[in-house]
Amino acid sequence: MDALHAAANTPAGDPGIDPASLFLDIEGPRLLFVDGMFEPAHSRPGPVTVGGFEAASDHALGGLATGEGWTLTLDSGGARTDIQIVHLSTGGENHVPARILLGEDATASVVETFAGRGWANRLCQIGLKRGARLMRSVRLLQKEGFVSIRDEADIAEAASLVSVFLGAGHMGSRIDGALSLAGPGAYGEMGGALLTRGEQRQEAAVVARHAEPEGTSRQIWRAVAADTSTASLAARAEVARDAQRTDGEQSLRGLLLNRAATVNLKPELEIFADDVKCAHGATVGELDRHALFYLESRGLPEAQARGLLTRAFVADAIDRIGEDAVREAFLEDAGIWLEEAL
Repeated sequence: MDALHAAANTPAGDPGIDPASLFLDIEGPRLLFVDGMFEPAHSRPGPVTVGGFEAASDHALGGLATGEGWTLTLDSGGARTDIQIVHLSTGGENHVPARILLGEDATASVVETFAGRGWANRLCQIGLKRGARLMRSVRLLQKEGFVSIRDEADIAEAASLVSVFLGAGHMGSRIDGALSLAGPGAYGEMGGALLTRGEQRQEAAVVARHAEPEGTSRQIWRAVAADTSTASLAARAEVARDAQRTDGEQSLRGLLLNRAATVNLKPELEIFADDVKCAHGATVGELDRHALFYLESRGLPEAQARGLLTRAFVADAIDRIGEDAVREAFLEDAGIWLEEAL
């Protein structure tokens, strides 16, 4: 809470960022929000509508996100990819709600970018009808302040949601997710990589609720912590009594670049069905000394060897992004962070 208050009281100022530079070089609809307000001069919304609405949420931070926001609605069979939403903050606090509603067999991909300073608070409510598919990629690049994100998703029969986050800025962050696999054969995935240094703190907490049979969930997170920073990951899977033949997996891994850094991992399974395949794994450690020795023995300098192994560790989560241009941009952001941290 102290971090939130400090970010909210950040005085407004020029962030020194050209908004156009925050968009990836891909075709598609673009929306820019500056301090939570839609900026039409740098936007081409396409199928995305902008307007005020109140998104009902009982989440402590998500419930604050009311007012002007954005909505993506696709009818049955519709398809729209490479939609980009950029949030640029200049100080203070701002709250933006969002909705993504996909009809039966509709397909969409959305890329969100957070930059600037101050407190950016977001709520995204997602509704996927039968057979709909959504790929969502979110990168947190703020230079300072705090980013809080609350995702609430309802995934129907045979629908698929994949959300990948990258925390590669200097801000604090909190990512909360509530995935409801509400139809047979639903697929829900939420994960990514949190990179921390200095005295920075980033954390994520996700709950996947299996309510129907044959659902599949994946929670794949990686955390890299340097200096005296802290990264915290909590992943929970809940399997209802009737959700037989559920397949749930949690993979939480932390990498310490310094002994003074901290990575907290908390996997949880709550299972009431008896025909399920659920597994979780949690490990925290340093770079493999044998792998470092091998690379150095092949002529690589120590810094380059450490960077190569760390990039591979982070890529394990970022590779879940399905679009080549977006995945490469996220890996480049992670590479820039690693060059500064190592």
